[in-house]
Amino acid sequence: MHELAVMQAVVDQVSERLGDQRVATIRLSVGRLSGVVPDALRFCFELSTSGTCLDGAELTIEEPPGEAHCRTCGRDFELDQLIVLCPCGSADVGIVGGDQLLIRSVVLAA
Repeated sequence: MHELAVMQAVVDQVSERLGDQRVATIRLSVGRLSGVVPDALRFCFELSTSGTCLDGAELTIEEPPGEAHCRTCGRDFELDQLIVLCPCGSADVGIVGGDQLLIRSVVLAA
């Protein structure tokens, strides 16, 4: 389960940047084409945050769909999986979104 390593990297980045400041909420963007399972991240969150500035924080994850562009017909379309075929049948498709894993925001505790 690489999600544990991913969540640990997120916690490390936030902790390194904020030091001892307490975090109330962290918001992530995990694209559906990122290869990361949001439910697994949620499962790993409490384990990864224990004893850090994120201990007790709320985790919010948005899951934007995959976005692609067909170079054959020029159509833009959404994807939910990595089977990259345009509705026109072309495989000459470029991924233009939905493969990200970003820390969108961190809200500090009062």
